[in-house]
Amino acid sequence: MMMQPHSSHANLPVALQAHLDLPMYDPGHRVLAQSLWQWAQALPAVDHGNIDHACQQLVRQLGEAGFLRYCVPAAYGGALPELDSRSLCLIREILGWHDGLADFAFAMQGLGTGAISLAGTDTQRHDILPRVARGEWISAFALTEPLAGSDVGAMQCEARLEGGHYVIHGEKTWISNGGIADVYCLFARTGEAPGARGISAFIVTPDMPGFTVAERLDVMAPHPLARLRFEGMRVPIANRLGAPGEGFKIAMRTLDIFRASVAAAALGFARRALYESVQHAQSRPMFGHHLADFQLTQARLGDMATDLDAAALLTVRAAWQRDVLQRPTTREAAMAKMTATEHAQRIIDAAVQLQGGQGVQRGNVVESLYREIRALRIYEGATEVQKLIIGRDVLKAAS
Repeated sequence: MMMQPHSSHANLPVALQAHLDLPMYDPGHRVLAQSLWQWAQALPAVDHGNIDHACQQLVRQLGEAGFLRYCVPAAYGGALPELDSRSLCLIREILGWHDGLADFAFAMQGLGTGAISLAGTDTQRHDILPRVARGEWISAFALTEPLAGSDVGAMQCEARLEGGHYVIHGEKTWISNGGIADVYCLFARTGEAPGARGISAFIVTPDMPGFTVAERLDVMAPHPLARLRFEGMRVPIANRLGAPGEGFKIAMRTLDIFRASVAAAALGFARRALYESVQHAQSRPMFGHHLADFQLTQARLGDMATDLDAAALLTVRAAWQRDVLQRPTTREAAMAKMTATEHAQRIIDAAVQLQGGQGVQRGNVVESLYREIRALRIYEGATEVQKLIIGRDVLKAAS
């Protein structure tokens, strides 16, 4: 017997309905998905010509609608007692279907303040998190450097303690929301130990003397990105997150939460690509038939759907394990992120191929998705890094 769509999410696409019927989701997740889908369907088109303004507008709209409340704990204006990975994943998947920049705007509000939610003092949390949840402040996560991307332990940005302040010198690059953020979670070397054990985390704002936006970065799928420079920037000790030397641990805990949501964003892009492919195949006349009538097309769609479901199952497993079992998900999140982004790249490439010339035309949905998906295979840990994480964990578990 075919399962009927759950009544609380009957207006969602069929594939997403089936996904939500999995037992890893609770009724509250289904209500959230329905509410967000309806909101996103009615969201006026955002002009991506001015990317900074578009991102600021989306953050404000997401805040006013209450969806940014899922980025922070309830004690500080959030929707749930703690950050819920399944909710974050659902929101990113649905926003990814509708608009890659909307997904970006949401994700950075969570990633940019995740370290504050995890390691901030009560004062730090009360000062910052409610403003982020309301969409009044934009946040950023400043970890990557020109010579320290995948190898965080090679970080050179330095924070030297002088009296009641840390004096920070160095650079960060590929910083999402760089140049428009109101608050940054910054990681710098404080020297308690060699490598990753000598890094601390700080809350900084762009009005601090010595903070400079050195360069705005333009990429194939436009997002607010920048290279930042710090020249003698003085940061009060009270702005440090956690204890000295705990910055790497805080950064990794933050990324572990949001890495599965990167996979979910890739699912959103891939679901949209598959949807567009089916619509095109069913309507495109070819040799007296429709494109969908040919076995080659059907086989291609079958591969796309299977890749999508495999990635979706790995993603919801990682999120469920963190939320329900409350266990570390380093391996599971890495598997989800690697599989979802790589599979989404294949699915979207197939969608472009099915549409032929239309698929590479600027303004076409799948052309936009093709540009959006490429970066997800790199940021928050490139595919090659995810393989190392998984392999090392396999060896550790066997020893």
